[in-house]
Amino acid sequence: MQQLHHRYVALGSRLVGVPEVSTLGVKPNFYDYSKLEQQQILNAAVILYPTLNYAQFFTTMGKRIFPSVETYLYADEKIKQTTLFNMLAIPHPRTRFYLQRDFSKILNDFVFPFIAKIPRASARGRGVFKIGNPTDLDQYLQQVKTAYIQEYIPHEKDLRVILINYEPVLAYWRRRSHDDFRTNLYQGGQIDFADIPDDIMPVVQDYARRCKFNDVGLDLLEYGGKWYVIEANMMYGREGFKKQNLVLKEVIRSKLLAGTLLS
Repeated sequence: MQQLHHRYVALGSRLVGVPEVSTLGVKPNFYDYSKLEQQQILNAAVILYPTLNYAQFFTTMGKRIFPSVETYLYADEKIKQTTLFNMLAIPHPRTRFYLQRDFSKILNDFVFPFIAKIPRASARGRGVFKIGNPTDLDQYLQQVKTAYIQEYIPHEKDLRVILINYEPVLAYWRRRSHDDFRTNLYQGGQIDFADIPDDIMPVVQDYARRCKFNDVGLDLLEYGGKWYVIEANMMYGREGFKKQNLVLKEVIRSKLLAGTLLS
């Protein structure tokens, strides 16, 4: 019965070990939960980290969740993110998508070099390619049914801003290595906290609010005096937090207890 004394209920594992939160785990069937757990879920004022599957159900039921259903729906969906950015007039590198029947049109719209990405479920820079010639393009097209093609914007670094409930909690540059065009840490990129521009933060907050992404890492780059949103990352990693001697779980807990996570 100890679970009944927790103030909050979570399904996903992000807050495991936080004493104020009862983390029930993610079970494929609602009735896999015990009767007590079912009542905890149904009676909870808010469900934390419900996962994509349950976020949709709770939203339909009118139940409050964190993060938002939009945060889940657009995670790992580069095509959906790009379409949303374009519709909201959020600055984003020029990008087009091509079905297989239209692959031949790519070189009518883009000149080498350009960027090609695996449009779904790719992370850590592993699904991002710099296309410099027809051979590179052919190799990429063999991997996809829908091509995601984006203009190449030269840059030595990009800026990651992590926002929780639309408030920046961490920001850092990701500097690329000399051996790779990508700034991802798993591709040799390095974290740098020097000279983070304060004036971009209200803009980033506005972008996150307009997209309804309330637990996100937004990646941006500056080129020609203009800031572009590259993509949104819902699995934004912990390396930046570690370098600042922060623990993500404790950052979220402090906001939860202060009443600023769900406001």
